[in-house]
Amino acid sequence: MGKELTKSNIPSERSVLSGIIQHGRECLLEVDLYVDEESFTLEQNKVLFKCVRHSLNQRESTSLTDILSSARTLGLDQIVERDEVLRHLNGLINTPIRLESVEHHAKILKRLQFARTLQQSLRGIYTDLENSVTGEETIASILSMVESPIQDICMSFMREDDFSPRSIGDGIREYIEHVKQNKGKSIGIPTGYAAFDQSIGGGLRRKCVDLIAARPKTGKSVLADNVALNITTQYGIPVLMLDTEMSTEDHWNRITANLSGVEINSVASGSFFSNQSSVDAVNSAVEKMSSIPYDYVSIAGRPFDETLSIMKRWLLKKVGYDENGRLNDCVIIYDYLKLMTSSSISSNLAEFQVLGFQITALHNFCVENDCPCLSFVQLNRDGITKETTDVVSGSDRLVWLCTSFSIFKNKTEEEIMSDGISNGNKKLIPVVSRHGPGIGDDGYICLNMDGSLARIEELGTIRELNRNATRGFPESEDSRPANQNDETLF
Repeated sequence: MGKELTKSNIPSERSVLSGIIQHGRECLLEVDLYVDEESFTLEQNKVLFKCVRHSLNQRESTSLTDILSSARTLGLDQIVERDEVLRHLNGLINTPIRLESVEHHAKILKRLQFARTLQQSLRGIYTDLENSVTGEETIASILSMVESPIQDICMSFMREDDFSPRSIGDGIREYIEHVKQNKGKSIGIPTGYAAFDQSIGGGLRRKCVDLIAARPKTGKSVLADNVALNITTQYGIPVLMLDTEMSTEDHWNRITANLSGVEINSVASGSFFSNQSSVDAVNSAVEKMSSIPYDYVSIAGRPFDETLSIMKRWLLKKVGYDENGRLNDCVIIYDYLKLMTSSSISSNLAEFQVLGFQITALHNFCVENDCPCLSFVQLNRDGITKETTDVVSGSDRLVWLCTSFSIFKNKTEEEIMSDGISNGNKKLIPVVSRHGPGIGDDGYICLNMDGSLARIEELGTIRELNRNATRGFPESEDSRPANQNDETLF
């Protein structure tokens, strides 16, 4: 028991109780956001706080009589009416303390409570490591046993600056000055696809999860790689790719083809070695790939909590913070959000609920760590013909908690003929966006995917392309959309 009380401050406990008793409900409201019964370490202080709070819930101020009455109501009178507790209570009533100093002591108790909670969690972690680890686990899963409980505790204790409501104008001058100093810069991190960025409100924003949904074999992983390459090569911003399906070699082949202009199958088979210019192009691509801040990890089969731990370690190790303690620019790409193991499903927890919990945890992670995430998700069969928010496979909550939701699809043969073969073989439809205008009357964004090179080019909205065509920019008859069904890509 002595170890449990090492992180305590008895004078601050007395000060908080004295302040609440003497200054009544006004003081209780000031400190109630910081302290609760467990903020006190002495048993008699816990009991008295509970009685005083009960009394002040009924009236504006309290007295010895009121506290004793509350003790009887709560069934705590046998404790409070002990001689030593009554002497302690009288001392609290008669110890003068200024109202403005009580909050300081309440914050001390909150921090010490946080430290005690961490101590308790660390003891539990030690016990779990002692009893549960057999050596058959991966290093990452063992790390998750340590990191997940700590992260849960940290997120449960809100930052002190956010505890109390404050004037909406607090900090606005500094914000406007920041906007002034950064005028002309993108609000979010550009994906390299200007029309898409504009539709969702200026790129990938911090604290946000943007979702792109697609049917299988559409090329969502190619799109994910292209976004990652755009961000890392054009802006030098670190990207973490979390991949649930493909191998490292698959990504190497795609990215090498994308950067070199040598076809994927030629790279994968090694046949490019018969051509010196192709060898030079591949070597150049390899050098570039080695220098860009693009990190990759396969999370196939990993529990979701373990994935969150991987993300947190990457932020700390590879991204870091600036001189003001703010996370440096970065992007996490999750390809793609789905159920990873059947063990997550039980008779009480369906698949759609598990996915709902995952997007909730991912959203909370981005908010807590001030980072953006672009995540991909599978369309259900309704997504073949429909282009609305009810086509996501798994859970409505995926759409509820995302910042923007877009659909990535193959164009039908009729659409290719109607749009013109030079206007691409794919389309991206921003369906909803919290921060941007969406697509509106522009219809959809036309993309062209060259499957052999794993490249996706944004051509513009269909309305813009049609408008340009009527102004004298006809499509080239020699243009042909690249093969959208290259099975080696997906």
